[in-house]
Amino acid sequence: MTRPITLFTAQFTDLSLSEIAEKAARWGYDGLELACWGDHFDVGRVLDDPAYVKENRRILEANGLSVHTVSTHLVSQAVCDLVDERHRGVLPGAIWGDGEISGVQARAEEEVKRTARAAAAYGVDMVVGFTGSSIFHMFAGWPPVSEEMIDRGFDDFAERWNRIIDVFDAEGVKFAFEVHPGEIAFDFWSTKRALDAIGHREGFGLNFDPSHLQWQGIDSVAFLDEFKDRIYHVHLKDTHVNLDGRNGILNSHLLDGNMRRAWDFVSLGHGDVPFEQIIRKLNEIGYNGPLSVEWEDNGMARELGASDALQVARKLDFEPAAAAWHSTFGE
Repeated sequence: MTRPITLFTAQFTDLSLSEIAEKAARWGYDGLELACWGDHFDVGRVLDDPAYVKENRRILEANGLSVHTVSTHLVSQAVCDLVDERHRGVLPGAIWGDGEISGVQARAEEEVKRTARAAAAYGVDMVVGFTGSSIFHMFAGWPPVSEEMIDRGFDDFAERWNRIIDVFDAEGVKFAFEVHPGEIAFDFWSTKRALDAIGHREGFGLNFDPSHLQWQGIDSVAFLDEFKDRIYHVHLKDTHVNLDGRNGILNSHLLDGNMRRAWDFVSLGHGDVPFEQIIRKLNEIGYNGPLSVEWEDNGMARELGASDALQVARKLDFEPAAAAWHSTFGE
């Protein structure tokens, strides 16, 4: 299988596009998944400044890198979320504005639509991101949650994201939603319900990231099998799970990197995600899109992690057999 292996630039936005492109090329990546923050993919400039697009493309081509996907994770999070001070730290000032919830949501929605237009103008047909959720904070069921409350959350998601996907469809771009705690869908059953809520529209699919399923105890291979027609993009990110009887999966308000946590993200190949079986299933379902390395590991140096992860990814991405192993046996 000759899938392109790309590097998600989200953890490198303190570097210029030129700097991270040079590093990624030196490490041996085939391309980049460009984050829509920092200077890697400025939506407004893509839409308004042909010189910016030309220079952006020149940098990538000079380093032999392709772009298949851009990421709007930060802005798209605010589309459905009940916005609070956490969002101020990740949203552009123009989207945050005065911080009033409905205004932030409306501006975020319009920016995701603009991202679809920018992706099309740039020549990319996939945008990856989150959806946010007005009901994720209810997941524990206490104070008591009614079915009507949950219904309203999925209705709110469908209303907002149907408007967004109308624009994606018009631009010939697809949205790959990353199933993730904090979003409208975060596990197996909520993913089914989200796809039902949006009417299984072709423009809305999934970014498969097994690191978020692993710590929840969800079978990522079964997830791929169930949603095989909706796997539009794949992130390679690993998780180490350490349930020792004292730490639970909700992680006790311990921040990333704390060794007392029950789980934490680690560099590819250093955790518990069954990537070999995942690759076999991706081969079986015919996924031939990018494998995008998302490096997140507070215990490993960033550049070492990005370089090491590529080597793991190259080894993992084996081709399926061209024929059954016994096909050369005589009769």
